[in-house]
Amino acid sequence: MISYLLAIGTLGMVYALLALALNFQWGYTGLINFGVAGFFAIGAYTTAILTGHGWPVLTAVIAAVMVGVLLGFPIALLSVRLRDDYLAITTLGFSEVVRLIAVNEGWLTNGTNGISNIPQLFPGMSNATYAWVVFCVLAVTVLATYLLLERLGRSPFGRTLEAIREDETAVMAIGKSPTNFKTRSFVIGTGIMGLAGALYAHYINFVSPEQFLPLVTFYVWMALILGGAGSNLGALAGSFVLVVFLEGSRFLKDLFPMIDEPRLAAARYIVVGLALILLILYRPNGIFIRRRQT
Repeated sequence: MISYLLAIGTLGMVYALLALALNFQWGYTGLINFGVAGFFAIGAYTTAILTGHGWPVLTAVIAAVMVGVLLGFPIALLSVRLRDDYLAITTLGFSEVVRLIAVNEGWLTNGTNGISNIPQLFPGMSNATYAWVVFCVLAVTVLATYLLLERLGRSPFGRTLEAIREDETAVMAIGKSPTNFKTRSFVIGTGIMGLAGALYAHYINFVSPEQFLPLVTFYVWMALILGGAGSNLGALAGSFVLVVFLEGSRFLKDLFPMIDEPRLAAARYIVVGLALILLILYRPNGIFIRRRQT
């Protein structure tokens, strides 16, 4: 039971990193990124490929972050000038391109078979010990990311991002470049998503294209909506609430033994969907209401 709870907590912190990154892009700046799964996959595959070629684990993780930033930069330059709906389409298309490359470029990603035997962050540990170590590493990483984004959010840079979200024309009127600020916000988010992917890959020691479907992006958006857009604390809370709902709904089989597995899978999504609808009805701003800067 402890191992199961530990796995849920670890998965929750991976989603928390993704939700924090998305919150910085959308909650602070208003950038609609439907390509979360793509940047998540980039981080995971980068560290898997590099460590497979003998790179040290720490170097590969740093490289995963940098690749996330480098690929996020041109996407940002091309996209931040677009209207919100076109930005959403662009990032969604990018995510699917990444997944299709992972499926078809077997020489690089091993195709649908995925990459296995990804080394541990700290080799030589038993599975039980390693699970605790990864949990602690992710906990420290999530805390550090939370504090960093809180600091940025309260800085003049963060206040400018919020001003851009509320009224981009007014920001331009005072002589600031929204494109510059939006680009920096986007690449900071994609770097964090790359970090989440790298740590996830070293946790499960295996990556494949099926792990990075658009459903992952939907989950992260759901977590942020649950917690409250614009609130880093809300991003954390929403991530863990979502994971508890997703994993807790597995026990519906015990309550309703007459339900077969396909229907149980559908019932899980119904339960999560109903919970989201009820929360939006009674807490439309999420668990933690976004506080505006003054």
